[in-house]
Amino acid sequence: MESIISFKTYLHVTSLLEIDMKKVLLFSTLLFAACASHQSEYRKAEDALDAGREYINACLQGDFLKASFYSVVNDKNTELLKELEKSYRQKDKEGRQQFRTASINISEVKDLNDSITEIHYSNSFDKQPHTLQVLKQNNNWLVDLSKN
Repeated sequence: MESIISFKTYLHVTSLLEIDMKKVLLFSTLLFAACASHQSEYRKAEDALDAGREYINACLQGDFLKASFYSVVNDKNTELLKELEKSYRQKDKEGRQQFRTASINISEVKDLNDSITEIHYSNSFDKQPHTLQVLKQNNNWLVDLSKN
């Protein structure tokens, strides 16, 4: 009798573990799918100003994955973007909130040629002048931090 109860207990525990494993597998699959499709939710920039604005806004919001989507992919840009993110994350909650609510003030847009544009801007929080260089690369407008 005791072995029958033990076997029933074993079957019950096994079925519970199986259900939990199915939940873990389902959750993992959904998480992977969400992460894999995350960058595809960003739309391609229509022009240099669009790329610059999307990049600046993403940085102000603390969304550095989105900012990287609008950046030229190279070691220098990756390093500079990591430094920007580190600086942003070191701010206290109030400081980050002030950046998230800041607006972008574009003072000048200079087309240096048909594939390079300079954007001069500030934000309503720190009011410091900044310059971005936006390049057209493989028919995509992307911010190049290494040129600033």
